[in-house]
Amino acid sequence: MSERATGTRASRLAAAARRLAAAAGAALVIVPVLPGIPAATAAPAGGAHPATESTVSADYPVMLTIESVNKPVAVQNGTVTIAGHVTNSGKSVLKSAHAAVRKPWSNKPLTVRNDLDVVAARTGPVGADGISLDSPQYALNELGPGQSQPYTLSVAVADLQFTTEGVYELAVDVWGSTADNQRDRPLGIARTFLPYVPGASEAQPSKVTTLWPLVHAPVLAAQTYSENDQTVPVLRDDSLATEFAPGGRLHAMVETGATLPGLTWVVDPDLLDTAFAMTRPYKVQKPGTAGNAAKDDNTVNGTGTAAATAWLEKLRAAVAKPGSQVVALPYADPDIASIAHNAPELDGIDTALGKAATAGRLTVEGRLSVDTRSDVAWPYQGYLDQRIASVTQQTGANLVLVNGASMPESDALKYTPSAARPLGNGQTALVADEEISALFEKDLVTPQAQTQATQRFLSETFVISRQEPQHPRGLLVMPPREMTATTAKVLADALLAAHEGKWVEPVKLDVLAQLPPDPKANTNVPAASDYPGRTRDSELPAVDLTATTRIQTDLDTLMRVLTLPQRVRGPFSAAMVRSLSTEWRSQAPAGSVYRDGVAGYLKELTAAVKVPPKRVITFAGDTGVLQVSVRNDLTQTVTNLKLVLVPAQPNRLRVEVPAEELVLPASQSVTLRFPAEAHNNGPVSMTAQLFTTGPNPQPYGEPVRFTVEVTSVTNGVLYVFGGGLVLLLLAALRFVRQRKRRTPGDGDEPVGDAPLAPAPADGAPEADRTGADGAEDGAEDGAEDGAEDGSGPAAPSERPTRSDRPEHREQPERGGAVQTPRGSTADGRDQATSDEKVGP
Repeated sequence: MSERATGTRASRLAAAARRLAAAAGAALVIVPVLPGIPAATAAPAGGAHPATESTVSADYPVMLTIESVNKPVAVQNGTVTIAGHVTNSGKSVLKSAHAAVRKPWSNKPLTVRNDLDVVAARTGPVGADGISLDSPQYALNELGPGQSQPYTLSVAVADLQFTTEGVYELAVDVWGSTADNQRDRPLGIARTFLPYVPGASEAQPSKVTTLWPLVHAPVLAAQTYSENDQTVPVLRDDSLATEFAPGGRLHAMVETGATLPGLTWVVDPDLLDTAFAMTRPYKVQKPGTAGNAAKDDNTVNGTGTAAATAWLEKLRAAVAKPGSQVVALPYADPDIASIAHNAPELDGIDTALGKAATAGRLTVEGRLSVDTRSDVAWPYQGYLDQRIASVTQQTGANLVLVNGASMPESDALKYTPSAARPLGNGQTALVADEEISALFEKDLVTPQAQTQATQRFLSETFVISRQEPQHPRGLLVMPPREMTATTAKVLADALLAAHEGKWVEPVKLDVLAQLPPDPKANTNVPAASDYPGRTRDSELPAVDLTATTRIQTDLDTLMRVLTLPQRVRGPFSAAMVRSLSTEWRSQAPAGSVYRDGVAGYLKELTAAVKVPPKRVITFAGDTGVLQVSVRNDLTQTVTNLKLVLVPAQPNRLRVEVPAEELVLPASQSVTLRFPAEAHNNGPVSMTAQLFTTGPNPQPYGEPVRFTVEVTSVTNGVLYVFGGGLVLLLLAALRFVRQRKRRTPGDGDEPVGDAPLAPAPADGAPEADRTGADGAEDGAEDGAEDGAEDGSGPAAPSERPTRSDRPEHREQPERGGAVQTPRGSTADGRDQATSDEKVGP
């Protein structure tokens, strides 16, 4: 039994057991006890599946099934035909066996829902199952162990002796003997229920709203493909091509839903966007390429264009049917339960959910051309607790779809209340009937399961409608989001049969929400600690939620530098919400691949604007210019960026901070020239980092680190000492020459003022001038060597001519790097076609 159905059913069975015990203490209940059949027993308090076959044991070796009831609702003077299979599950051969229909022992209907639970919980044959009719009987062959045989029994309703309208047990048993026990005895039994409506009734029908979900795990990728200047959508797989085609689940959901009156379609807007994208040519990613730009070598052509076009047309016609309603889920159906439990205070999550709700309404209205309701929250499987209620309220949801397990009724309440329950703060919970909804949780693939669900649905709804015949109830039927095509067909048939029986009136969600709430109904929202453990285990963990919202932060950074941000913002924002989809609960590995693909592709786009990697560049001389290039491999111009060079040892190498913003044309490089001044020879580690400009600058992309090798730095101190030494030598030379000019004996004559040998015209030794030239030669050589390797090396000042000497040449502007745009060069990668165009 599913966790969803356990709570209420168990309480109902326990109440039924207490009721039977009280009845036994108050009066003697006479039950006909047939040979070999034990007396009736109360249902165990733990509850059981409603079943149509008995449990096989040594005493009851036959497995009997009821696989069809041709008239799911019995009428006066009618005939009911029952068919199924008899299987010998024992170890001995069946002999002289036959199948027969049992007549209810009391000829009285089951008037309360607990009675249905009691019957469904029985295993082997008991006296309360009634008496086998002598006719009709279906003779069985001798069946060896494991052998099976079909049977068919047609019984007149009059022979069942129903006394009044209501729900009755319908049982088929097998009598006979076995090779190891010749005593004639009951060998097995199968049970179901049969409503009996002999004529018109004054009872008012219950108003029943049925949710009809159209959802699918996201397949639309963030990437797009460019073909002949047209943007082509890209899907992660082509599963929807099968879903939309005849025989597919979504095709059957629309086809079946179109036959039902008063249906409430619950639609994921992302599914409609994807279907619309598939109506044109589209591409499908190859496995393992989720995070890569879409190219010819990693995509194939999609095959579902015709199917998607036809499906959308059928859906538009179906939702336009009078009495129907469309509920737009938030875009991509984000998992609000996972968010509420694991990331309720994550920055921006409430804003993202609010935008998803708005986008959902606009998308559904635009794609289907109908009015929609979008203030509806549907937590996973309808489970609600206080945290989930808080998140739904913050996102503006006025209605919350809840299953009965979260808000069970008290045993003291002897009837089924209407679905609407006020939660306060303007919110209303629409609580689904747990027992009825649980009938359609699984894929009803066998005729036995289909018949079981149909007859139980008809019986449950009939009993509810007769609890207070003049005060009709409002019921909500909540199948699972991923309801299968076969289950949908069974639910539709059951609804139509109950509608034809006039005890159910299908209504849309708005009608149900407007019914007056029952003051005795449970309105208490459980604490988070009461949330089912197994359901919590399938939630998106906090680490995935945090990583997904980080996509928005990285996307905001990319948006600041793009000149055409609209080509990226919408598709990536949608992909981020798709990463949070509730549908990943049943496809956890696929969800992880999708989230990684979105993050990887955004990282690839961001990295398309980069500083090409470098290793070592040479800086010759004490002043000069460092040349660094920036590459833009996107197909649009980027701006609002600046490049900053940060030396690890600024006391050895100082670099000017740029003042102007970068403008990088599409698929081109720009070379920046940074004035620099060196103070010492040797290697200096340098970091190049792009930053966004404007308020709150942020680092953009990964930093690039390289080494600047500083050579031929002229030390000013050497010039000072060298100059002083020259002056001393000149003074000494002058003194010696004067001494030589003096004649012997003329010591008292004045010394003449003869001049020293003239110094070089510019006042500098030739060797010094040669050394300076050499330094400039080295600087120029270093620039040329670096330019040839294409790595964007340092480029000191070019060697000046006489007119370009420092006193004449134009100096680089202080406080800013000089930009030199250029075309695609060796430092850039090949441009991926339309790598930033995403979305349909």
